Amino acid sequence: MILKEFYIFNSSDFLRKTISLYSQFLSSIKMNDFLKYQAKTSKFPLGIEVFHAKGSYIYDTNGGKHLDFVAGVSACTLGHCHPRVIEAIKNQVDTYMHVMVYGEYAQSPAIEFCKLLAENLPHPLKKTYLVNSGTEATEGSIKLARRVTGRSEIISMNNAYHGNTMGSMSVMNYKERKAPFLPLIPDVKFIDFNDASQLEQITEKTAGVILESIQGGAGFIQPENDYFKKVRQRCTEVGALMIIDEIQPGFGRTGKLFGFENYGIVPDIITIGKGMASGLPCGAFVASEEMMDTLSDNPKMAHITTFGGNPVIAAASLVTLKEVLDSDIMPQTLEKEKLFRELLVHPLIKEIRGKGLMLALMTESEEITNEVVLRCKDRGLILFWLLFEKKAVRITPPLTISKDEIREGCKIILEVLDELK
Repeated sequence: MILKEFYIFNSSDFLRKTISLYSQFLSSIKMNDFLKYQAKTSKFPLGIEVFHAKGSYIYDTNGGKHLDFVAGVSACTLGHCHPRVIEAIKNQVDTYMHVMVYGEYAQSPAIEFCKLLAENLPHPLKKTYLVNSGTEATEGSIKLARRVTGRSEIISMNNAYHGNTMGSMSVMNYKERKAPFLPLIPDVKFIDFNDASQLEQITEKTAGVILESIQGGAGFIQPENDYFKKVRQRCTEVGALMIIDEIQPGFGRTGKLFGFENYGIVPDIITIGKGMASGLPCGAFVASEEMMDTLSDNPKMAHITTFGGNPVIAAASLVTLKEVLDSDIMPQTLEKEKLFRELLVHPLIKEIRGKGLMLALMTESEEITNEVVLRCKDRGLILFWLLFEKKAVRITPPLTISKDEIREGCKIILEVLDELK
């Protein structure tokens, strides 16, 4: 024991270096396995090897600490490993997990979540179908619109993004992304977001009009000039359903529980996901009781999902919703937005789009945006891109992020921009 302690005392630097090199060696092996065995979404993933995450930070296996301005692409509403969420998950795991396909058994976490959601949504949005993801919520909403109206035509917006399964891709007008997978579902038309002159294309043949309450992939574009009210009026005139995609703005990110509440309208259907369960896979679509009941008959099981409403995920969703409603984080998103806008002033920043903590920093060029994202990553700040708008830097941190953490991250962004001038 004395010899061992003597060796450690006299060789601590050597041991630290050895442990560090060994950790880097193991990390290299894991990264190679990541690239070899796990399917990717791009040829050049960011490749942070995650060790653990807490609050607004992600820690890598090399001891690095990364301030997270992305929150899993708007998914981690309450940050990483929020104690109330962790407690709810552990309690539910100890009670029961999956017991039956969706809609057959009464399971308390799902019931309580749907009830609380209904209590905080305007009439007639009172019945929720729980699914596994935002894209499945989109699929369900399209099916529901066709089922209720007996029509087939769906109208979507140019530059919209509603998911990446076949039905969801059908309402995305991005030919390069769609081309390898054609044909997709028929009877889909596209109009320009915020262009009221095109609303006459919504007719008695239209089953539903689907819009994001803030266009995400297009660059966090908000509706203007009462556009949503005009869409709502036109849909009502011709008997089409207005479907609002709340998958990114939802659960407090824009200062309201859902983005559409900022624009003075009530849609017929909303789709939700991402931030609903603070980091667990989730989704849902919500409509009136009368509309939703059409999926239970003629035919029966018109929409089926095995794991939708999973009790563990529902428990996380319930506590997330309660925390958003019971705390001050919703109104705080607007104060934090104001701080971002005050701090991020720079000649290379052309504008900041979005609302609350759904912000897009617009630079002069795609090249500058790429440099900002990659250089900030190397300095311990996680940023990300948007799907279509190549000049945009995504800023969608956890709603729980502190103002000091915002200042810390913005300082890094401004230092990088100074280097790029």
